[in-house]
Amino acid sequence: MSGIFITFEGPDGAGKTTQLRRLAEELKKLGHDVLVTREPGGTAISDKIRSLILDPEHEEMVDQAEVLLYAASRAQHVHELILPALAADRIVLCDRFIDASIAYQAYGLGVDVNMVRVISHFASSGLQATRTYILDVPVEVSLARLHHRASGAVANAQQLDRIEQKNIHYHSRVRDGFHQIAIEHAERVRVIDANRIEDEITADIVADCNRLLKEHIS
Repeated sequence: MSGIFITFEGPDGAGKTTQLRRLAEELKKLGHDVLVTREPGGTAISDKIRSLILDPEHEEMVDQAEVLLYAASRAQHVHELILPALAADRIVLCDRFIDASIAYQAYGLGVDVNMVRVISHFASSGLQATRTYILDVPVEVSLARLHHRASGAVANAQQLDRIEQKNIHYHSRVRDGFHQIAIEHAERVRVIDANRIEDEITADIVADCNRLLKEHIS
């Protein structure tokens, strides 16, 4: 059995991080060797780049710089962490990957989609996910969750980052981008209705992942 690369995507506030962790727990219970990681980030260098990208003070960041910073973080992440884990037959669960660049930089910012694809392909040396779960919620729900998280009404409240602070029109374009990705890559992508209770969402993801593992082993 070779390694399996599973990514989680979706609008900010969709709950992808929670569902990724839940899947990781289920897989570990079954005895699988699981690596949990995220983008941007995952390595020391990538985390430093993450801080540059998401810092709300960097309002002057131009679109081209954002695209290239994400790619730089991804290149280090893929070659230092993800590829070695896959070579060791581990299951890698990644919170965002290339689909996020397509949705956020191409659809959200309006950068040429083919340019984003070429840069991302170069950064990742052509690595693609085996399965991608796009957790989908209406934009209004997404933004409401973000602002609730940042309001101090929940534990460990945190300031909205530079991307999360963008307006509703931007976030609508991002969601449209994820829908288009799902259409173009139906063989890989599963869209999950994330506007439900967490246990129902987890059950759908775990069931699909179990089928994926059986196909991969066979």
